[in-house]
Amino acid sequence: MVKKIFSWLISPLGWISLLILALIVFSGIIWGINLTQITPEQPIEFPHDRHISFGIQCLYCHQGASRGPVAGLPTQTKCWGCHQQLGITKTSVLLKPLVQAIEKNEPIQWIPVATVPDFVKFNHRPHIAASLNCEACHGDLSKLTIYENPQILNMGWCLDCHVEKAGDDYEKLVKLTDCGTCHY
Repeated sequence: MVKKIFSWLISPLGWISLLILALIVFSGIIWGINLTQITPEQPIEFPHDRHISFGIQCLYCHQGASRGPVAGLPTQTKCWGCHQQLGITKTSVLLKPLVQAIEKNEPIQWIPVATVPDFVKFNHRPHIAASLNCEACHGDLSKLTIYENPQILNMGWCLDCHVEKAGDDYEKLVKLTDCGTCHY
């Protein structure tokens, strides 16, 4: 039985079948990776560029970034703190979900965009402590209405930055490129 399978695999039809199978697997992997990079639809089309033009800092809405691993997403009461003072809030079609969330006392169901797999233990705090601006990883949001990842967030991209930041300091290089730095 094993000889029949092996002889079929080394035949031209077997090679073609293996090639097709490999292409299917490769396509599935690429499709899966692509899905992780697509910007999800949000309950409110949040215009980052407009808020930044008013001088609102990233950490005002994403306070968790300075304290720990998760930047956090603003609550409806955080948004309402400013928007209740604006006349356009109750008449704007784009802000209708915010008004409804306030009236029903329900949270806005934001969908995180810049996410990493569960086996990566990313923490914003050391990046902020290293004087990295949010733009270094998230891009210049003053030019974006709806947020989307400016690059593919993967291990290679992060390691390139860690190596660059270490420069000629060997101890820093070892610390920043050690697997346990991000996978623990």
